[in-house]
Amino acid sequence: MRAVTSEDNQEFWLRDTSLLMYVGIATIGVHLLTGNRYGFNRDELAVLEDARHLAWGYVAYPPITPFFGRVALELFGTSLVGFRFFAAVVQAIAVVLTGLMAKELGGGRWAQLIAAAAAVPFCLGGGAIMQYISFDYLCWVLAAYFLVKLLRTQDARWWVAIGVAAGLGMLSKYTMLFFAAGIAGGLLLTPARRYLRSASLWIGKTVALVIFLPNFLWQLQHHFVSLRFLQFIHARDVREGLTAGFLPDQLELTLLAFALAATGLYFYFFTERGRMYRLIGWAYVITLLLFVIMKGRGYYLAPAYPMLYAAGAVWCEEWLESLRKERAWWVKTVVAAVLMFDIGIAAAFALPLAPVNSAWWRFAIRVDGALREEIGWPEFVERIAKIRDSLPAQERSKLGILAGNYGEVGALNLYGTKYGLPRAISGVNSSWERGYGERAPETLIVMGFPQEFVETHFASCRLAGHTGNNDGVQNEETLEHPDIFVCGAPVLGWPEFWKDFQYYA
Repeated sequence: MRAVTSEDNQEFWLRDTSLLMYVGIATIGVHLLTGNRYGFNRDELAVLEDARHLAWGYVAYPPITPFFGRVALELFGTSLVGFRFFAAVVQAIAVVLTGLMAKELGGGRWAQLIAAAAAVPFCLGGGAIMQYISFDYLCWVLAAYFLVKLLRTQDARWWVAIGVAAGLGMLSKYTMLFFAAGIAGGLLLTPARRYLRSASLWIGKTVALVIFLPNFLWQLQHHFVSLRFLQFIHARDVREGLTAGFLPDQLELTLLAFALAATGLYFYFFTERGRMYRLIGWAYVITLLLFVIMKGRGYYLAPAYPMLYAAGAVWCEEWLESLRKERAWWVKTVVAAVLMFDIGIAAAFALPLAPVNSAWWRFAIRVDGALREEIGWPEFVERIAKIRDSLPAQERSKLGILAGNYGEVGALNLYGTKYGLPRAISGVNSSWERGYGERAPETLIVMGFPQEFVETHFASCRLAGHTGNNDGVQNEETLEHPDIFVCGAPVLGWPEFWKDFQYYA
């Protein structure tokens, strides 16, 4: 057997796939370096709380994200960077897969790196916090990658892999159903419909259903509570105009890489080489139309763009081969510079880079309001602890803490152990199912509700303080939920009060 030489090692480290991996690893490095700048995001605190109560389903989302949250807790404790680690990793994998899609479509090194670079901006935002969007994104990209493999090799067995990706996607975020519908539509509208007679296609569908089955059974046992939650959230989004800008939002998602995505769509529909992959073009268009008709949020379609970036990069690479070498070099330089600019813009607004309250910070939070929701949670819990300490000993002995939103619940149960606070209870989302404890509280610290609500439902309420943070940042907690009350037990009694207390947010 020939010995491995240094030349062999150099070839390995300089392979196209290795270069794509360097890009992915670099994004993980960026997240590790910046991930502890502020604090836990409000949505992360919800995942953190649910991660302590593993189940096959939750009111607000399927089980994949809390599961990885639990793994992160076991591995890294409550480290902020550690909790976000898996979100960063899955986004990095999606970047690598985007480049590999370009390779499968016939692209060379330049096309692969350009496709991966186009995917980096969303990766920076999607991997910055622990959220179900991160895992949903990877599942879409996996399904698209396997779809490219299927269409290139004509090997029907790839339908099984597509089924795995779709099943895992349904355990991450239910919008995978829209992409699956897009793929089904593309199947019917192209010669790929011949796969309808393939056993592998139906095995793939069965695999997807089997993977999704535990969550479906959980939903069945809980009277499809997530469907009611989604109806509530969708109605709120439509009412508040959050779905009105779906099409303009696509420009915000893709930034200057929109031209590359449009070129990818052209490749699938109007080129001879793209004909065999036309199913993918239809999958994008049908998914887009479904979201427009159903009035989805703009970011729902974000995971569909890597398959367009890959095709666009391949078409551009082929076109550049028809140009003179010097002109092609300049075009490649401009394309690379544009994508680097996109990455810089994404980093500036999606990553916690700006010093709090700096001019950069104030501009960044106007673009990405989620950043302000990472500020002030330790101080919030400290204020609750001070209110608890001000109470008479008799009231402290039978104290409960009732929180109005999932950020408050997660923060209190994360930081409250430091002060010996009782675990917070709430009627929001999955917290309601966990009840109010074996021993019903007789005195309550209540926050997150308007004064009219607490005075109507609880005995002898008094205003005890206000929320706030050391940086003076105005966020949802300080603007919408500023009052903290001390109250007696529910007027109707705990069982009667709790049975109708569940609400969604």
